[in-house]
Amino acid sequence: MNQENFNYLKDQVKYAGFGDGLESQLKEKIEAQQPSFQLPYNHEFGKDQVQASLNFRKSESADRYFFNSYEITIKPHKEEESIAQTFYIGKANNYTLKEAYNLMAGRAVYKELEKLDKVGEGTAARFEPNGEKYKAWVQLDFKNTDDRGNYKLKSYHENYGFNLQDALQKLPIQQLNNDKDREELIRSLEKGNRQFVTFTREDGGTENRYVQANPQYKSITVFDANLKRVRLDLPEAETSQNNGQSAKQEQKKAESQAASEKKSKRSKVKL
Repeated sequence: MNQENFNYLKDQVKYAGFGDGLESQLKEKIEAQQPSFQLPYNHEFGKDQVQASLNFRKSESADRYFFNSYEITIKPHKEEESIAQTFYIGKANNYTLKEAYNLMAGRAVYKELEKLDKVGEGTAARFEPNGEKYKAWVQLDFKNTDDRGNYKLKSYHENYGFNLQDALQKLPIQQLNNDKDREELIRSLEKGNRQFVTFTREDGGTENRYVQANPQYKSITVFDANLKRVRLDLPEAETSQNNGQSAKQEQKKAESQAASEKKSKRSKVKL
């Protein structure tokens, strides 16, 4: 076994967010000298179930394996359907497991990326980093997929006009009053996390809130302690009332649609 290659892959897996638990399996697979192999990984983020399969392939010209990609499948809590996405591992533009989870949860991640140049043509075409770096917010586009069935990525460059710190300063977040807390909050939001914060009310009291970056609309999305979205342009009482009205409207719409479908089925039977 190539010990140097094993040590490199072990660290690569660890820093991709999969920890140390796969080390013995990785060693066993490398010693077996198969052309390719997969390592399964199960995890939970909150109550969401996460399954991943890490893909490795042996070099055709050397005694080395490469960690090429990992496929992640997420089944959100209380949801019947799961979603899947493959994240590729290369010399640049890699995503950790937590970043991948946040992207699949619909949130945006702030990354330093390298521009990629196309090398080769046809099936042999690949993209290689050219050394030119830039920073951007990245988000999955759930309306469009590529030829491999992966959701495409949409990005918001620094020139797009979203400044996270400026957007946060518009909110009465207590953590912004302390340099360390502010830096930790910004770092967490840049990783795509939905972060717990404390709001100061106008009467001097406090409220528990959750916030997440929303670069597409150049804003911060706010949730209450129960993770229900808060409309900041409305008083909280009115927000709660509107949420209730929206729920009732959706229920009436569903009941009306069900009645129409039932009537349609009866008509078909008569025919």
